[in-house]
Amino acid sequence: MKDNIGIGSRVQHDKYGKGVVINVRSDVYVITFIDSGYKEIPVAEPLDVLDEMVPDTDMVSAYEVEQTLKKLLQRWSDISETVPLGDKWKNGKMILQPANSGLSTKEIPIDQFFNKIVLVRDRIRVMEQRINSSNLDNEEKVNLQQYITRIYGSLTTFNILFKYKEDQFVGEKGT
Repeated sequence: MKDNIGIGSRVQHDKYGKGVVINVRSDVYVITFIDSGYKEIPVAEPLDVLDEMVPDTDMVSAYEVEQTLKKLLQRWSDISETVPLGDKWKNGKMILQPANSGLSTKEIPIDQFFNKIVLVRDRIRVMEQRINSSNLDNEEKVNLQQYITRIYGSLTTFNILFKYKEDQFVGEKGT
């Protein structure tokens, strides 16, 4: 990292022209360029310093600390992230129709059902982390991980409810 580039430094970039550094992270400078707007420039990329502002000694931003804490909490606790339901399912309902005509149907709001599915997913993830950090031998861990992978595979049916693919269940890939 260049020692003389801090927030407020004026710089010249070969491709984007003149700009002002608005944030400094460990791997990138966040710069607003006069002609091309906001860009993140890797620290290894060459920049000419036109007017330097010496950076603070603490190079970790509050945002980076917040993101790190958020990831740790999600990984090691029962705190659930907000996972959005697919738009086409919002305000929908599930209707369970028994085969016995003498029994009444049951209606369940899809968002309630979806929240339960997300809770199951999050609790499986916590269980997976606890297994991986346990004192079990590696063979036991692998065996339990295979069961967890099969559980995820069984739950892939519910992937249609998730708005974003990255939130969906992933089981074993076909061979």
